[in-house]
Amino acid sequence: MLTLPRSVRILIGSVPVDMRKSIDGLLAIVRDELQEDAYAGHLYVFVSRRGDRVKILNFDHGGFVLYYKRLERGQFRLPHMDPSSMAIEIDATQLAMLLDGIDYGRVRRPEHWEPLLDPPAARPMDKPPSP
Repeated sequence: MLTLPRSVRILIGSVPVDMRKSIDGLLAIVRDELQEDAYAGHLYVFVSRRGDRVKILNFDHGGFVLYYKRLERGQFRLPHMDPSSMAIEIDATQLAMLLDGIDYGRVRRPEHWEPLLDPPAARPMDKPPSP
């Protein structure tokens, strides 16, 4: 299970990457092409041309961490990406499904409940007593 705070963004590059690139090569892509701050602690996901390998770059406590996963069979099911965008943002649940090989484009999420921004109208029983 992957647990990340909501403040951590997860960006998937829309262009396949040469998997021979290591930390410095991926860092250059984040900085120059995605125009993101690689030191912000976000996760940057890169997929190989064949779609069977993924590298995730993250800055954590004074150093870079590079995660690598190679599928022995099949390909990662990537989300639909607009060709004009350099990357798309996903959440931690979508990343976990991606790494497990689940095509989350076919998964339907229930609507999440969110509190109303306006305070609810006062109920008659909530009125202060009359003098």
